[in-house]
Amino acid sequence: MNSYTDRCHCQMCLFFIVFFFLKKCAEIIMKNIFLLILSFVFIGCINNNKINRVEENSNNENGLVQTDSLKQAETSIPIEIVINKDVQIHSYFKWMDSIVAEHNQNFNYPIDEYIIVHHNNWILDTLAHTDYYYLMDKGVFNEDPKSLIALQKDQVLVIPDSLQTQQLKVQLDNTYLDLNIPEFRLRIIQDGKEIYKFPVRVGKNSKRYLAMAKREVDMRTMPGIGEIIRVNKNPTYMNPVNNHKYKKTYRDDGKLTSLPAIPWLEPAINGRSLGQLIHPTTNLATLEKASSNGCIGLRESDAWIVYYYAPLGTKVIFRYDLQGKNDKGETVQYKNIYPGFENIKIREEARDTVLKHIDHLYPDTRL
Repeated sequence: MNSYTDRCHCQMCLFFIVFFFLKKCAEIIMKNIFLLILSFVFIGCINNNKINRVEENSNNENGLVQTDSLKQAETSIPIEIVINKDVQIHSYFKWMDSIVAEHNQNFNYPIDEYIIVHHNNWILDTLAHTDYYYLMDKGVFNEDPKSLIALQKDQVLVIPDSLQTQQLKVQLDNTYLDLNIPEFRLRIIQDGKEIYKFPVRVGKNSKRYLAMAKREVDMRTMPGIGEIIRVNKNPTYMNPVNNHKYKKTYRDDGKLTSLPAIPWLEPAINGRSLGQLIHPTTNLATLEKASSNGCIGLRESDAWIVYYYAPLGTKVIFRYDLQGKNDKGETVQYKNIYPGFENIKIREEARDTVLKHIDHLYPDTRL
């Protein structure tokens, strides 16, 4: 009996020992599991924080550009457009408008035709080389300027990113046109420096009845200050004397051709639209003369360049200075083609007005 009881006691003790041992093991295991779970949570938080930082740094590297109070993501990879077919001049503006519209719909920084061309200077070179007289010098006769190729298949157009776009806009806003009437010279001034100078024709020193105006008109090109108020990409050629439209013209060499498809610019001078348009002439023999009905005429290649440097709002100065400098820096005297105009002193006032406008827009960009 005693031995049986002793065995029972031993078994009970062994049971309690095993029970407490297993309980202790379970507690240790549960504690370790809890610590393991906490470790995974902690590591996950750290990794998440790292990911957020990487994304944050990535966003900073892509760059956020503040332009006209609109945050714009800078495009780090150039946007390239491969031209899929030849684009002739007669459809060039429509094609360019479609590229601009598609970009502005898909990207958060707007561009325009001027921005694209100034970022792809070869386009302007190509357009300038469609000049009738340039081609004739190369032995090429072309009867229809609109049929010439502006953009060739497989050429690549590069769209600027937002920073480049803003820089190009600043450059254009820092640009104005300067015409010295008796010198027969139109200059493009950018950042206070002359970047182009072109020979032009100006208005005759006479009055004449013009059917277009329905009155007698002073055909002299009037001096003053102003800005480009209208750009006509599809001008109608019309003789202002009799209002007759025409689509053909005789060149200086006697050959008959169609008219160029180069936009016309209309400036307002001293707050008034005087009909003094800036446009191409098809007769180079009339340049450097007072031979127009008041308009400023340029050769075709020069008219393309002026167009792309003078969007709407570009400031203009039409001055009448009888003294200036030649290419050698020597002082020269110009013929007084409009007697009486020599008393009109607007140059300093005009220049100050233009530069004040530019300084107001971009005070830190001028030297």
